[in-house]
Amino acid sequence: MSKNSSQPFNQNVLTWFDKNGRKDLPWQSTKTPYRVWVSEIMLQQTQVKTVIPYYRNFMERFPDVLSLANAPQDEVLHLWTGLGYYARARNLQKAAQVIRDEYQGKFPEELEQVIALPGIGRSTAGAILSLACQQAHSILDGNVKRVLARYFAIDGWPGNKKVETELWRYADELTPATRTGDYTQAMMDMGATLCTRSKPKCDRCPVQLGCLAFVQGRQTELPHKKPKKQIPTKSTIMLVPMWQQQVLIYKRPQSGIWGGLWGLHEVDNERMVEKFTTNLKLGEIQEQALDPFRHTFSHFHLDIQPIILHLKQQPSHQIMENSQMWFDLAQPQSLGLAAPTKKLFSTIGASF
Repeated sequence: MSKNSSQPFNQNVLTWFDKNGRKDLPWQSTKTPYRVWVSEIMLQQTQVKTVIPYYRNFMERFPDVLSLANAPQDEVLHLWTGLGYYARARNLQKAAQVIRDEYQGKFPEELEQVIALPGIGRSTAGAILSLACQQAHSILDGNVKRVLARYFAIDGWPGNKKVETELWRYADELTPATRTGDYTQAMMDMGATLCTRSKPKCDRCPVQLGCLAFVQGRQTELPHKKPKKQIPTKSTIMLVPMWQQQVLIYKRPQSGIWGGLWGLHEVDNERMVEKFTTNLKLGEIQEQALDPFRHTFSHFHLDIQPIILHLKQQPSHQIMENSQMWFDLAQPQSLGLAAPTKKLFSTIGASF
């Protein structure tokens, strides 16, 4: 595509943005790299309406890089609880600590420096620098991939390396050297509000006339979906040792599912329950099986059988360690809890 042929696309997108683009989102009021960065990380795989209340609470507690870098991880994860994909929160804080230690607390403004930060890829870096620093960098998030795949009728799943490379080429060629921030926001807005996954609003699209998918009647076909892969199912027993209104929880390892969050101990089968109670010296217990439920990750289903272990005597204080604690359901601490743990606590707490 020549530069001249890309100009109508750019102009039409920006004209649409001036009239219809979103300009009142919380992170748009003061476009600092920090505020835009946090919003971009939260918006990964999460809808705007879901992100807004989390973003406001997060900004109130962590208004700048240093406050985030210096905060206890538990507090960061607590404010992230419910957003999912917790590696995003852990990487956000790790990046803040890099900025504190290597950049004197000032967000770097070179593309390669930003990409080098934990949890930030090329598209996110481009979005931060274009939106907050008015630099001319292209982006290729899910919304933009969908717009471009349809506009140029690109076959194949956008996650495929060859397809993604082609999409990046178009993204680079179409991104204007001026008003890049507005164009970046416009492309994200178009994908989110017009060029949606299902039922795209082609009659309102500013680039409809040049869209090959529209001309060919392939809007709902493109972009191609990720090839289906059967999701395996795993199972676990979650143990809920309880003394009055206190539950024994432990801090999970930083890597793996629910990394760094507080959760419940798990065993593979009921034969291991007795061994668990003996090892932790819980004394005599009474078991109560709760209704099983399923928690679904992106790559597998987890069938969970919760079992409450009612302690018949006060637990030993020797249980208290850095990685374990008794969580008071009546006066809950501000901790980052694994989603099934939070769900179970809500169920159990409702019975008090």
